[in-house]
Amino acid sequence: MENITEKFLRYVSVDTQSDPESESQPSSKKQFVLLEMLNDELNAMGIKAELDEYGYVMGTIPSNCGKDVPAIGFIAHVDTSPDASGKDIKPQIIRGYDGGDIPLKGVPGLALRISEFPELAEYKGQTIITTNGTTLLGADDKAGVAEIMSMAEYIMEHPEFRHGEIKIGFTPDEEIGRGVVKFDVARFGAEYAYTMDGGKIGELEYENFNAASATVHIQGRNIHPGYAKGKMLNAILIGMEFNSLLPVGQRPEYTDGYDGFFHITDFKGTVEEADFSYIIRDHDMDLYEKRKETMLKCVDFINAKYGEGVASVEIRHQYYNMRKEVEPHYHIIDKAVKAMEMEGVTPIIRPIRGGTDGANLSFMGLPCPNIFAGGHNFHGKMEFIPVESMEKASKVILNIISLFAE
Repeated sequence: MENITEKFLRYVSVDTQSDPESESQPSSKKQFVLLEMLNDELNAMGIKAELDEYGYVMGTIPSNCGKDVPAIGFIAHVDTSPDASGKDIKPQIIRGYDGGDIPLKGVPGLALRISEFPELAEYKGQTIITTNGTTLLGADDKAGVAEIMSMAEYIMEHPEFRHGEIKIGFTPDEEIGRGVVKFDVARFGAEYAYTMDGGKIGELEYENFNAASATVHIQGRNIHPGYAKGKMLNAILIGMEFNSLLPVGQRPEYTDGYDGFFHITDFKGTVEEADFSYIIRDHDMDLYEKRKETMLKCVDFINAKYGEGVASVEIRHQYYNMRKEVEPHYHIIDKAVKAMEMEGVTPIIRPIRGGTDGANLSFMGLPCPNIFAGGHNFHGKMEFIPVESMEKASKVILNIISLFAE
């Protein structure tokens, strides 16, 4: 068998960054490179799998346990975040990590420092994979992909392992909130599923943010600066004023736990016109709706001050909190807890400060909590993952399968 590190390194070598500006499905054709690779690998193992036009790989391992047990799915996404480059990733492998700072050798002076990332100390003595400081790593979610593929390979090479029907799914565009827009739950055929898309070892999540994106457009008026008095409307400055109306304490860097936030993610503009992109998040539905109302009130304030039509906003819903759909099937959480404990992993049940494909899938009739994939500091150059966490995650998948087959 190819070990999980080898799989992971092969998968992160493929650039699969999704594109929020694209209307296609998948949003970037380059995601098909990895999707085709995975589809071919599954079929080469003897697992019947298909890749459809929308970028979904679905595979099935038939039951061999002779019992009537539910079909269980395991899902991961292949795309990486638009927030940082996913091209020409050059991973660093630190074996027997000594517990100190880790230089990211692609950028002089850049390092993963214990003073800034104290969680590194938990992995002393382990093998850690980092970036070289010039790109993200892609553990979100190619670690989940590698863990599922390792599970599949193990099962196909160990026919004595008893299991029910297993469904495998790989999706595109999760990072831009469109991962399962055209996912056919009935065709997938699982009764329950798990996304392997969480963070540090032990994480188990069945609550997530309610989420929306917002694009604020400011229409300014450019006048020669020598003659601008009383005439110019500087879209950049008005946009900055709009942003200042949002509560400072409700930014991601000041929130945790169940706290929601407003997060500005992008700005493009000139004096004549400017666009500001935001994401809006809250676990509580009422507070989520109030956050959207706050954006509209800020638009109204700007228009009242500078003139109707100067500011406008488009708010797009992305996903809802999955708790409502998963909690009635709490036995799938109990099985995940036991599966972790069987591997000596302490479950950490807490809300996701983000979202997964599982959120939308849960509302599409497929209860789908989220399990750790093992990585840290997703979406940026400080991303890292301990190999041992990936190994444990793959074993947890096998344990869940065994528990359902009992």
